[in-house]
Amino acid sequence: MADILSRGTNFPHELVEEMINAVRGKSTLARLSGRKPMAFSGTDAFVFTLDREVDLVDENGPKTKGGATVTPKKMVPLKFEYGSRVSDEFIYCAEEKRMEYLRTFLEGYAAKMARGMDLAAMHGVNPRTGTAAQLIGNNCLDNAIIAANKITATNDPDTDIESAVAKVIAAEHEVTGIAVSPAEAAALAQLKVNGVKQYPELAWGGTPEQLNGKQFDVNSTVAAAKAYVGNFRDFFYWGYADDIKFEVIEYGNPDNDATLGDLKGHNQVYIRAEMYVGWGILDPNAFAAVVAE
Repeated sequence: MADILSRGTNFPHELVEEMINAVRGKSTLARLSGRKPMAFSGTDAFVFTLDREVDLVDENGPKTKGGATVTPKKMVPLKFEYGSRVSDEFIYCAEEKRMEYLRTFLEGYAAKMARGMDLAAMHGVNPRTGTAAQLIGNNCLDNAIIAANKITATNDPDTDIESAVAKVIAAEHEVTGIAVSPAEAAALAQLKVNGVKQYPELAWGGTPEQLNGKQFDVNSTVAAAKAYVGNFRDFFYWGYADDIKFEVIEYGNPDNDATLGDLKGHNQVYIRAEMYVGWGILDPNAFAAVVAE
């Protein structure tokens, strides 16, 4: 455990998998897609579009050109950082107590990472500031798909989602998952036909993992839209670099907070974690969104 106190070391291995499992459980995009391995320097994925139908060839007959369009997609891990001040008791307490500190910090970090990845990959923003991140550019659902593949929301959420699904299917893609905002889930929960609720699974804030045979998730991170539908399983990739850097800072003002001031002067240390996460939208036409005008 002493190594944990050195600068720039990695999180203990036994805690990393716990964290990633927590991220998958709390992130809509991670849960709908499933994690893909990602190299530290980035991963290239290739989308093959076969240009023609298969050819029926007579015995001894000539074969003709098929052809394929290959589109590379680069997924570059981006650094996500979070830090927190804690009592300097962390340095001096027993190993078991330090591990307790770390687990508590890790639980919070996993939840923030999950939410942060959704906000960044859905909306292209820095999660902390809420402003557009140049590092992300168009590698987010809003910028990649909404311009071409959006459905303007009406007062009928069921029809809106059906229309979004139809748009994905028209592009010859499969819909494997649906993510909706809490407001959209509430609207679906209240939908009745002849007095009968059409989605009783959503009543009273229910969050079923599947709905109408599709993976389903409700998350406030969706709220800039109302719903996303698409083939998350095959066309949204994400992954993380193996090492999650961990640092304990004993001096100075590492969070640049003028009010909190110097760590040593307040009997504090600063715990900082850094994680590299990357994602890629392999084909924007595999997704559609319901958007309020």
